[in-house]
Amino acid sequence: MEPMDEVHEGKEKEMGTGPGPANGAATLNEMGEFGGFAKGTQRYIRRSLDVGLGRNDGIRRWARDASEMAAIKAQACTYQRLPELRRLIPDGDAIDATERLLTPLVSMTVFDLASGRLPCFASYRFLYERLLGAAVRPWLPAAFCAAAALPQVHPKSRETLLQTISHAAVTAAGWSIREPSFFPEWVDKVEPAFAA
Repeated sequence: MEPMDEVHEGKEKEMGTGPGPANGAATLNEMGEFGGFAKGTQRYIRRSLDVGLGRNDGIRRWARDASEMAAIKAQACTYQRLPELRRLIPDGDAIDATERLLTPLVSMTVFDLASGRLPCFASYRFLYERLLGAAVRPWLPAAFCAAAALPQVHPKSRETLLQTISHAAVTAAGWSIREPSFFPEWVDKVEPAFAA
């Protein structure tokens, strides 16, 4: 988990309107964390942000074949619930509000974990903080653990996924409400120019 610059005590801010301008050091830390993920995980996160945030035409940009086209269509269908999920993030810890959030959050999480492209809690948290905003952080460990244990996730992946969540993530007393500032995007390949 990232350091707590401010502790979450309810949904203080709406997504993208954090307590102030992005801190340059925090942005560099986010970039470094993203750079530490495998290339396939980076690609999946960028694609997921395009699909989930409506940044670009996901199919045209990311589909390399019919199989990927079908996967992106399924992802777009699953991610249609993102606006609803953002509204469901509780202000407090009432059980009924938590239940309303966790049911669709676990369903969406299992979709992403079953893809095999998010191999650890850190990559899952990185993506979902950007899809849903900082206020969802307290519920991510529970959603991750529940989804990772479901039968839709390959049996060999279940144990691996559950071993990636740290004790600190599960037992945190509070969470940062600082919104993420780095949202990775598609990068066009540029052929190097050689001087003659």
